[in-house]
Amino acid sequence: MRIHQLPETLINQIAAGEVIERPASVVKELVENAIDAGASRIEIATAGGGKALIRVIDDGRGMDAEDLQLAVRRHCTSKIDQGLEDIRTLGFRGEALPSIGSVARLTLRSRPADAAHAHEISLSGGAPSALKPAAANKGTTVEVRDLFFATPARLKFLKSDRAETAAITEVVRRIAIAFPHIRFTLSGPDRSTLDLPATGENRLARIAQVLGAEFAGNTIALDAEREMIGLTGHIGLPTWNKANSLSQHAFVNGRPVQDKQILSAIRAAYSDSLPRGRYPVTVLWITLDPALVDVNVHPAKADVRFRDPGLVRGLIIGAIRQALLSDGDRASPSARADLARAFTQGGSQRPASFTPGSPTYATGGNARWEAAGSPFRPVDGAGTGFGEEAQAGFAAAATPSARMEADHGDTPETPEDEHPLGAARAQVHENYILAQTRDGLVIVDQHAAHERLVFERLKTALRAGPVASQLLLLPEIIDLPEEDCDRLAECADELAGFGLVLERFGPGAVAVRETPSMLGETDVVGLVRDLADEIAEWNSAGGLKDRLEAVASTMACHGSVRSGRRLAREEMNALLREMERTPGSGQCNHGRPTYIELKLSDIEKLFSRR
Repeated sequence: MRIHQLPETLINQIAAGEVIERPASVVKELVENAIDAGASRIEIATAGGGKALIRVIDDGRGMDAEDLQLAVRRHCTSKIDQGLEDIRTLGFRGEALPSIGSVARLTLRSRPADAAHAHEISLSGGAPSALKPAAANKGTTVEVRDLFFATPARLKFLKSDRAETAAITEVVRRIAIAFPHIRFTLSGPDRSTLDLPATGENRLARIAQVLGAEFAGNTIALDAEREMIGLTGHIGLPTWNKANSLSQHAFVNGRPVQDKQILSAIRAAYSDSLPRGRYPVTVLWITLDPALVDVNVHPAKADVRFRDPGLVRGLIIGAIRQALLSDGDRASPSARADLARAFTQGGSQRPASFTPGSPTYATGGNARWEAAGSPFRPVDGAGTGFGEEAQAGFAAAATPSARMEADHGDTPETPEDEHPLGAARAQVHENYILAQTRDGLVIVDQHAAHERLVFERLKTALRAGPVASQLLLLPEIIDLPEEDCDRLAECADELAGFGLVLERFGPGAVAVRETPSMLGETDVVGLVRDLADEIAEWNSAGGLKDRLEAVASTMACHGSVRSGRRLAREEMNALLREMERTPGSGQCNHGRPTYIELKLSDIEKLFSRR
């Protein structure tokens, strides 16, 4: 077989396989062209999930007859001239229109502002029609019909009309966040109309249009810079999280990207604040010299490559963690609203035996506390270890008389309004602390809160050196599968740095001789079994060094005050004061809220006093 030149139509169809993956890819390319043309209003209409019709209308600069003929030819563009070092537009390849026209029926109609009339050109399966005059307003209209009719095999890989419609909506929403000064309208018989009016330079207003009005109250503003790389945007409170990463938006020099490096940095920044399988809500803008980033990595232009990826990753992780440390414990408005709804008849189901004045009263149902934060900033920047007050408070279990005082005692000497988390009044169901503040009520999950405090103390101790350990009077012998024993034995030196000293004890057991002293009396068997499971999941013993915080989190869970333990008032207040001194105490190691606050105004509304 001799080497030969492929026909132009086949070349365009091959290119379409890279550029045009699905209807949403077509919408992305056409909307980006409209933005590059300076449009202030973009209308998108679809039918059949974009397979039957995609129409994009803009009021941009438009194209004259000569440009229109070149626009449907491959590698013809007005956006770059010589090199790729200074790309400031969304498109630059000159591949989108000829690629679309090679697999669909494409019609372009365009008119510059100074032209007497518009011109129109069409492509069907890659074959162009003659240019002809047309009637149109200023701007460009692009119609794509019968997508992939020329390559029917591609149709088999498309999803249902509903799924393709949803993918188009997601593409438009992501682009709309990046360009708040443009009005976007998305309509069609296969969808409900999405109208996003322009908000000028008010990014937060546009984000609220796309992600919901609750976004502003549940996020922290971000503004950082390192070596001429800027990072701005908003990051969600750790307890306001989602089940997927669709709410993570990143823009590099205004370009929407879904870059693995950026998503990995976001995940690392929240590593000790979110439960497994949950994702934070983030909107980040990264600005840097175009010469420092390569956007010509993939035909879809969703990935980028930074000249110094370590610098960008460090900036993202450092800025997010600093923001969470400084402001991550403030109250979440949605948490108060959820809690208030939980007390209303529509938000909960009371027990059938409930009557006003009954000595037994509790809130039932499935109240959904999706997010909660803390209404205070840490009293000082440090304070991650336990003070004398907390050590004394957690030293022993409460006596019956102390428990009686916790439930029915007099007002503490320290006024409630001097403490952000107030003063403990009672313990409910042997797990929840009720505290009164100057203007409300706080409900604390004692296990989750203490777990976070132990976790922060462990991290501080690890940074200072090996964690102090306590020698067990008798070694704890733990039976485990042989492969788990092998993994633990390989990690023995690293675990010793945490204060957990163990050694092999026969083929199917390990002997634990020392445990971290700060954990006190702990469930050694449960701790070691959990660590063995985690190390097995990481698939290598060497992964332990890269997951120090995960090990610390597991140890903290086993070393914290357990649910069901009765606490004296002194213990409860010691826990509250230590929470106020500990950054990040608004959520436990798994991302759940450690407490919920209900303002006095919310309580009064429940009783129709306001």
